[in-house]
Amino acid sequence: EVQLVESGGGLVQAGGSLRLSCVASGFHSDDYTIGWFRQAPGKEREGVSCISSSDGVKDLADSVKGRFTISRDNTKNTVYLQMNSLKPEDTAVYYCAADLVTFCGTYFFEYNYWGQGTQVTVSS
Repeated sequence: EVQLVESGGGLVQAGGSLRLSCVASGFHSDDYTIGWFRQAPGKEREGVSCISSSDGVKDLADSVKGRFTISRDNTKNTVYLQMNSLKPEDTAVYYCAADLVTFCGTYFFEYNYWGQGTQVTVSS
């Protein structure tokens, strides 16, 4: 069974950095598209970044361009989201998601597999 487990969230001051991890099991992450999404209270789930065999690295939200970087370590079957220059508006539960496709999907409903989420809180 495909499983995704996120970790690395926490409380950080504005301008700080945080690295999220998504460990995949039941499949090889390099065979799947992996996307990072986030959801703040009262808001819709928003695509953040994606990595796939066809698209490579793709930003899904203009608000994170130049600040967030997705990467993959195939030996550990893990995908990372490096978040720099964090802002209070980045506060949300962050999820990793996967699908057996070769391209990045922009919206949450394009992904079949999801992790449990990890909380990121950015204080001012």
